[in-house]
Amino acid sequence: MDRREALQLLMGGAAFQLASPNLFAKLRTARMLLDTQPAPRSLDSHQNATLTAMAELIIPKTETSGATDVGASQFIDLILTEWYIEEERNRFLNGLADVDVRTQALFGKQFVQCSQDQRAKILMALGEQMMEDAYAVRGSVPGYRGSPAVPNKNFYYMMRSLTMTAYYTSEEGSKEPAFQVSPDR
Repeated sequence: MDRREALQLLMGGAAFQLASPNLFAKLRTARMLLDTQPAPRSLDSHQNATLTAMAELIIPKTETSGATDVGASQFIDLILTEWYIEEERNRFLNGLADVDVRTQALFGKQFVQCSQDQRAKILMALGEQMMEDAYAVRGSVPGYRGSPAVPNKNFYYMMRSLTMTAYYTSEEGSKEPAFQVSPDR
């Protein structure tokens, strides 16, 4: 499986159940590289803090580990650095910067300075935009039928997909029964 195929599977969160064990093995191997990375390479400290806060809202810590506990921001930085081409990385980083533009406009402060409720409002708005983009993609595909279209160029879609990938390829996330890969695949 080449890099493009792996990214397509990463971007389709529902595809986890269809993904081959080889993809999971490659992603788990990529996770091992996290221990060798002294600091983020694609993200500056503010971007990393914003990403961490967003990921924790997407998969919060409950009775199980949250996105922060499994190193989601480190994993996403690794994917941005090692797997994304410059165009994809720039789209992601521009989307991350737009989060602060939105919070400045609405609340007069950066995302990391916002309250949990304010952060949730921003993520809700991003989710609504993601769905609008998905419907726009679906409408542009002649004769399209089936599950919702994939808005690959939408930042929040990228963010959510990468956060879920980070979580479900971690030791803790791989123990979640709904996402375990059966050995016969």
